[in-house]
Amino acid sequence: MKKIKIALIAAICLLAGACDSSKKIVYLQNLDPSTQEATRADRGITIQPKDILSIVVTCKDPELAAMFNLPVVSYQTNSEIIERGRGTRQVLGYAVDENGEINFPVLGKLKVAGLSRWELQEKIKKELTSRNLLKDMIVTVEFKNFKISILGEVTAPGSYNIEGDKVTILEALSMAKDLTIYGQRDQVYVIREENGNRTIYKMDLRSTDLFDSPAYFLKQNDIIYVQPNKVKAGQSTVNENNLKSVGLWISIASLLASVGTLVVSIIRD
Repeated sequence: MKKIKIALIAAICLLAGACDSSKKIVYLQNLDPSTQEATRADRGITIQPKDILSIVVTCKDPELAAMFNLPVVSYQTNSEIIERGRGTRQVLGYAVDENGEINFPVLGKLKVAGLSRWELQEKIKKELTSRNLLKDMIVTVEFKNFKISILGEVTAPGSYNIEGDKVTILEALSMAKDLTIYGQRDQVYVIREENGNRTIYKMDLRSTDLFDSPAYFLKQNDIIYVQPNKVKAGQSTVNENNLKSVGLWISIASLLASVGTLVVSIIRD
């Protein structure tokens, strides 16, 4: 009986070690599927200096609306117009200057910084309506340079262009094909520069508290950095990395084999 107890204790120790490892990599560990919580309202990103905006005005009379739209050209040097696209087709956009303004056809300078794209759409519609320039128009505003960068222990680091005006940190990490096994889930940082200030947010992907973080919804030019664990941090070269990885698994296999042999021998004796 005593030998069986020793064997059970050894097995429990192994299981405890495995459970401890899983706690380091499992996301949202305190998530309760049976509860419902109101999601935090977020109106999406707001317009900032250096943003590039696509603004299209349409109405029943295309010729009348054309005067409020930028032309599609192969090349133009106007500093207010940024060319993007491939081949002969160029999609033009308005560059927001350092004062947070754009130069819109007919309407002139418009203050746009701090507005969401929906708010800018309504602002342009009101301006066109109040000046009796257009009726029953549709205004569409889109961001042309909403991008984020993801560095550190992810499978596919790099810069990613975002469609739309909302993206969460979990969605961004999925674009980078998730963290590697070496990435510390509780050491994820979002670096944000806004209004001349740099703010760094620390995120713990293991906790649902990340839903309440100001950095849960990402903004233009945010940088996500995933810190490596001690094992990866100690690996300085590719060759050393491979050797240590192989050595680690060999050590684990040897340890498990030794414990298994010990347990079997104790039971037999």
